[in-house]
Amino acid sequence: MLWLQTLSRYWQTLRHLRPVQIYGRAWFHLARPKPDLASAPQTRQFSGLWVQPAARKASITGPDSFIFLGEPGSLRVNGWDDPSKAKLWRYNQHYFDDLNAEDSYTRRHWQRELISRWITSNPPGIGSGWEPYPTSQRVVNWIKFDLSGGVLDFTARHSLAVQARWLTKRLERHLLGNHLLSNAKALLFAGLYFDGAEANHWRKIAVSILQRELSEQILPDGGHFELTPMYHALVLEDLADIVNVMTAFEIALNQSEKQLAATCTDHLPQMLRWLDAMTHPDDHISFFNDATFGVAPENYQLRDYVTRLGIDKKAEQATGLLHLSDSGFARMTRNEAVVLCDIGQIGPDYLPGHAHADTLSFELSLMGDRVIVNSGISEYGLSSERFRQRGTAAHSTVVVAEVDSSEVWSGFRVGRRARVDAIEIVETSDSLIVGARHDGYTWLPKGPYHSRQWTLTDNGLKIFDSLDPPTQGEARFHFPPDVSAEVNLSASIIDEFSKGYVRLVSGKKIRWWAHGATVRIDTTTWHPRFGESKPCSCLALTFTGTCELRLVWS
Repeated sequence: MLWLQTLSRYWQTLRHLRPVQIYGRAWFHLARPKPDLASAPQTRQFSGLWVQPAARKASITGPDSFIFLGEPGSLRVNGWDDPSKAKLWRYNQHYFDDLNAEDSYTRRHWQRELISRWITSNPPGIGSGWEPYPTSQRVVNWIKFDLSGGVLDFTARHSLAVQARWLTKRLERHLLGNHLLSNAKALLFAGLYFDGAEANHWRKIAVSILQRELSEQILPDGGHFELTPMYHALVLEDLADIVNVMTAFEIALNQSEKQLAATCTDHLPQMLRWLDAMTHPDDHISFFNDATFGVAPENYQLRDYVTRLGIDKKAEQATGLLHLSDSGFARMTRNEAVVLCDIGQIGPDYLPGHAHADTLSFELSLMGDRVIVNSGISEYGLSSERFRQRGTAAHSTVVVAEVDSSEVWSGFRVGRRARVDAIEIVETSDSLIVGARHDGYTWLPKGPYHSRQWTLTDNGLKIFDSLDPPTQGEARFHFPPDVSAEVNLSASIIDEFSKGYVRLVSGKKIRWWAHGATVRIDTTTWHPRFGESKPCSCLALTFTGTCELRLVWS
């Protein structure tokens, strides 16, 4: 019955939440704080070194025009809170990332005018721009702008103080994760930028949150606990920014703040190592969970930023077999092949909002180009497309009974979630082997465990899938645009194998064999950035019990 399924979904979703996420949500939506418009505290003189932060691509295209998520807009047409624009687009409009973007000094006149127009057009506490996350991003960006020579005038500094006061009343304790981290970072920036008792109170709140959250959110292997390379890169930037601002105001730091700065400094090399491990040879992130290009700074920008901070990165490109055991990923590197495997949980049980049903999925690069991928994301929100992009079929893994391995629903919800066990990590002189099993389909009638093993050698990759008890499933292997598969139908009849070729971006062909499955090629889409959907293809293997795919490139 539909109502029973809905009840089960809510139970499976809610039972993992922490109490603060339940009562905190109620408080957050019922509370009606009033903005405090008192004069701003005096600014603090900084005595240490401030270095230029990591820079994103420019997003201001004219005096009142923007491009966010690949979509243009302007104040003349859209204002500051146009409901015809997606929520994330409007958020970006209020972030003011362009203040610290590439070549930002060439747009200073536009930027100062936009700050003034924002203050005039966005009364305190009203509209999308005053929601906690965009407020946090804007507070940090305005202060970075000022410390980098952009100079905030008296009105902007007053608005900045009003925003910081407002944020203390709208902390996202009910969301936790990267949102609460971002709130605390903004209060730390404001507390150091301004001087006096009020600013010190903001610092105290920030340090308390950051000390607690960093110990949980940064895993021992260096990964961020939400298990998405994109948000990992964003949090890495957060920690680098925290080190930067604390260095700039080092004389003002108390003992607990000095300890926080040391903690962030210690985390950064390991976080860079994790980022490098989850990066393809093209130096862009892999697409596990919510991940796409163009949101976080480029990897090279983050590396350069950490270097400018004087931190020894100690981050070398992983070779051989690297198991990121705390975050649940493995990287296999052999000659010109790189395989990235998801062999972990989908994320923190109480915070799976950015999770996809992608357990035991993988990505492959060969000779520097991506060959097998997950589909990425092009949007947030509550659309059917958002739901599809989070689903198992949009990833290079196995689907059973056309259901998802973890019960992703709505925009950021998960009910049942797959659990991984039987992890196998083997490195020999001849091959690298990674294997694991998950129980995401065992709730189905006679539902099976899905086991997968990857074996990488000098000349090829073997992917062996098993469903136990034997059940019909579909192994899906997604290709990025400009990579395609061809099927040799006559060979499959003669040899009882399905055979064919994969044509790479370079034009080179590599061979594939599939055993124990019928084969078809689907048309689907790949989403390398928000707002982008590129046509591509997917090799789909329908099998019962077991199947094997081999890719051979030499």
